Amino acid sequence: MAEIAKRGRLIVGVDQNTYFFGSRNPASGQPEGFDIDLAKEIARRIFGDPDRIDPRVVDASQRESALQSGLVDLVVRTYTITCARKESVDFSTVYYTAHQRILAMKGSGIDSPAALTGKRVCAVSGTTSLSRLFALNPRPTLFGVSTWTDCLLLLQQGQVDAISTDDVVLKGLAKQDPNVEVVGPDMSVEPYGVGVKKENSDLVGFVNAVLEQIRDDGTWERLYDKDLLVALGPSPGPPMPRYRN
Repeated sequence: MAEIAKRGRLIVGVDQNTYFFGSRNPASGQPEGFDIDLAKEIARRIFGDPDRIDPRVVDASQRESALQSGLVDLVVRTYTITCARKESVDFSTVYYTAHQRILAMKGSGIDSPAALTGKRVCAVSGTTSLSRLFALNPRPTLFGVSTWTDCLLLLQQGQVDAISTDDVVLKGLAKQDPNVEVVGPDMSVEPYGVGVKKENSDLVGFVNAVLEQIRDDGTWERLYDKDLLVALGPSPGPPMPRYRN
């Protein structure tokens, strides 16, 4: 915390290809979305200025290494909390809960995980989505790429039959192409947390305190309405925190 305060800015690992959570505004060139606004709220409570963030674009597969190497202070990037990841990095409490589903062309007949049998399915390397698809039995033919935009391009070109990941990510892809749709039931629960370098308990505690504040003072709901309401519908409310002993 002292190093961040002395530096005068918060270095945050973010996405630039996920509509509604972390994407680049085509007019301003600046990152925007729910994750970006959350990072700004953390900066606000450190410096009194939400714009004192230094966003660094990191691929999904780079999130752990970016934290471990000190390239970034935090990762706020649709980052699902898992036991395996907790071996390498620490997490805040949950700030959003997503669910894995499927994106397919309209009229494709794909409407469930079972319908993926024999199909070609795209997901980003280093994600829980790809791991879950790998565990399906029978397993579809899997394509691992760098970004979800790459997956959408493959789907549009007919090189894959479907994409599967978190519903919020799929909604962002569907915004870009009226010929695709989000289908099927929830395949999993994906709790998002802020990633922090291992053993940095002061920073984890600070971020958790910020998350508690924005849940209590209505900021979380304000950010949801600003960034997610149009795409995802009425707010489910902020996730209730669960702290480790």
